[in-house]
Amino acid sequence: MGRVKVRATTILCVRHEGRVVMGGDGQVTVGNTVMKGDARKVRLIYGGKVLTGFAGGAADAFALLDRFEARLEEANGRVRKAAVELAKDWRTDRALRRLEAMIAVADAEVSLLLSGSGDVIEPTDGVIGIGSGGSFASSAAKALLRHASQLSCEEIVRAGLEVAGEVCIYTNGNVHLESLKSLEAIQ
Repeated sequence: MGRVKVRATTILCVRHEGRVVMGGDGQVTVGNTVMKGDARKVRLIYGGKVLTGFAGGAADAFALLDRFEARLEEANGRVRKAAVELAKDWRTDRALRRLEAMIAVADAEVSLLLSGSGDVIEPTDGVIGIGSGGSFASSAAKALLRHASQLSCEEIVRAGLEVAGEVCIYTNGNVHLESLKSLEAIQ
């Protein structure tokens, strides 16, 4: 008998008009059963200066987030440096290589996607979508950014996650958002 696949989330991160907002839905699904509807998969770390969100196995994601936080401390809060160091660890450490999760991280300066294949990706448009409904949420956010410029960054993230919740059976409408001012707003 094979392992039951845990499908855990949709995470969306958007940079827009001096803000960076990351949001996640609350659904955790095991097999064909919704086990939890109000999980929090987005959080602020490093004294409220860095946003993180995870998709994939919760235990795997928490192990990676702990490692990322340690690397962030070592890098004195430099997100890009911490992400590259975590990616190196992830590729070379035998135990880490088996972890099945993705992490989105963002601070005032940069938004990055970290994957188990050693990728550290900075999207050109500032939009990251990960998890089961990530492509639905990011597609909706990109369309809203192009055609609904009157919406705030928070409204775009919430709407993107709501669209994902309507399309993806592994995503619900229980949305949690966290936000920061981006570098352009701070200067």
